[in-house]
Amino acid sequence: MIKPFLSDNFLLSNATSERLYHEFARDLPVIDYHCHLPPQAIARDSRFENLTQAWLYGDHYKWRAMRTHGVEERFCTGDASDWEKFEQWAATVPYTLRNPLYHWTHLELLRYFGVEELLSPSSARRIYDHCSELLRCENHSVRHLLEKMKVEIICTTDDPVDSLGYHDELRKDGAAVKMYPAFRPDNAMNVSDPARFNTYLRKLESVTDIAISSFDDFLFALQNRHDFFASMGCCLSDHGLEEIYAEEFTGSEIDTIFAKIRSGKTLLETEQRKFKSAMLTHFAEWDWEKGWVQQYHLGALRNNNARMMRQLGPDTGWDSIGDFPQARTLATFLDKLDRDNRLARTILYNLNPADNELMATMAGNFNDGSVAGKIQFGSAWWFLDQKDGIIRQVNALSNMGLLSHFVGMLTDSRSFLSFPRHEYFRRTLCNIFGEEIEKGELPGDIPWVGKVIQDICYYNAKQYFNWS
Repeated sequence: MIKPFLSDNFLLSNATSERLYHEFARDLPVIDYHCHLPPQAIARDSRFENLTQAWLYGDHYKWRAMRTHGVEERFCTGDASDWEKFEQWAATVPYTLRNPLYHWTHLELLRYFGVEELLSPSSARRIYDHCSELLRCENHSVRHLLEKMKVEIICTTDDPVDSLGYHDELRKDGAAVKMYPAFRPDNAMNVSDPARFNTYLRKLESVTDIAISSFDDFLFALQNRHDFFASMGCCLSDHGLEEIYAEEFTGSEIDTIFAKIRSGKTLLETEQRKFKSAMLTHFAEWDWEKGWVQQYHLGALRNNNARMMRQLGPDTGWDSIGDFPQARTLATFLDKLDRDNRLARTILYNLNPADNELMATMAGNFNDGSVAGKIQFGSAWWFLDQKDGIIRQVNALSNMGLLSHFVGMLTDSRSFLSFPRHEYFRRTLCNIFGEEIEKGELPGDIPWVGKVIQDICYYNAKQYFNWS
């Protein structure tokens, strides 16, 4: 018998999986400790005028699918009307079968808007009008959308020069959802373009009122912002890198390199790597001093299409998985911090699934017993945050470490409609356990297995980040 699509037991293949999900995982709150949501929209409790604004603006997952389907760019990022863009997305969706977008699209329509109808050209107008009307109502404002998914805590991704004014605004408002910043200093390390780097330094000078003429000045200004983030409730940092940098360097070398780029001169590749290595070390030591968690997202090959990069800019859907060598430099970097007992709690995310076991075993090298799961192999992300990618990450972590101490899923999303991905993860996780219980590969101790699942889905993150 064919099971109905998106039933209550979606992704759950047997009775034990169903019990684990419905009794232990389904109703837990959500902690989303890494996303790219705009803080202003949460602080101001914004509303969307229509479904396109909430669903298609900024969503490079959907844009990539539409382009692959032969949809012109004007319907993705261009000047087409919101309805025309949605119409083209609806025409694309039936062709996304077996792509995770098909699951996410219909799960989001169901959870936020009660839409059970499949999205297609024939249903597009009805679904667009229905959802757009709801989005204009108070009970579908941004905060209400978060409440519908039981979102308890959100961590945004914020540059050191950001004012964090909207975080402060939300805190003073006493909102139910808590929003914390995450310190993302990628721009402070990006020294490939002297003009862009010096423009960034002018912004840093402005927000700190510190004149930056030397590397020591630069560090002082950045540490000023690190302290400010901590005062605003920040307890984690994040870095989006192709790879970790762990070159040997001296203080005088970095002073010279900084002076060179400050004068507008282009750095050699070896100089860039030394500078990035120095910055990563300083950031990591500051994180350790404050008891923060540090996150490293590794392995993305970004902006591959030079023509479209010039036309549209970054984060518009022209990135892919990279094949960077990760092991040696990552081990060197973590070991340098560990030798001085200055290694903070750390989450390692990889984008290349070929590196799953590498990352899982690397974490084990530095789990010293001081904190349960101190070094984490982070959740499947970006191209891997789908059913197969989740299963592969869970299996690698299970085989090489302790899945029971995993801090679970995150959205890494720019969309307020993306939170059913936590449900997607929880269903997949429960099915993994349920299948192995029914095969006799795990004991049928449902209360204990259920507790482990609850820890992975919620409680481990709450404890790991010290959110009481």
